[in-house]
Amino acid sequence: MILKVTVDNYADAVSRAAAVIKGGGVVACPTETFYCLAVRYDDPAALNRLYTIKNRPSEKSFPIIIGSMEQLYLLTQHIPPEARSLASKYWPGPLTILFDAAQGLNDSLVYKGKVAARMAGKSFAFDLSAVSGLPITATSANMSDMPPSVTAADVLSYFGEALDMIIDAGAAPGGLPSTIVDVSGSSIMVLRHGAVVLK
Repeated sequence: MILKVTVDNYADAVSRAAAVIKGGGVVACPTETFYCLAVRYDDPAALNRLYTIKNRPSEKSFPIIIGSMEQLYLLTQHIPPEARSLASKYWPGPLTILFDAAQGLNDSLVYKGKVAARMAGKSFAFDLSAVSGLPITATSANMSDMPPSVTAADVLSYFGEALDMIIDAGAAPGGLPSTIVDVSGSSIMVLRHGAVVLK
């Protein structure tokens, strides 16, 4: 279903989308960059469904959006000082940080022992994670290796009725994707240059 979001129904739309997420569904919604496909981080069936929907290679892990710093501890037990410093400066915002993955985290979220997470900037996706109380996937709403979706119409053209809910909150800002950094070594390593320029 497509849910058109207005100022008047925004809070209700977030609550309805959160209920879909909690129930194991797939929701497309805008982040501070592009539209993403969101499922709860701890539902193996929903995560496997994402791979199928996107035709995504199984070796590629899914990045995560958190709605609070408390949610980060569901993904990792170790937050290095460098990561805390970056988070305090650039979160909420389009900066994805690689952390050592917590034991037992679903394999689809882990690559070489790392999990990629960000606290999204002001967006429906941030509010969805905050209201649901769960980290959610932040994978772009597109077929693998295709351009990311900027509008709900883009999402619909890719996936049709394969999703449980598409949030039509207008066009996402677009532009550059999130910057990705790894702070596990002796220095900050930028793995993908994007919307945030580290200073």
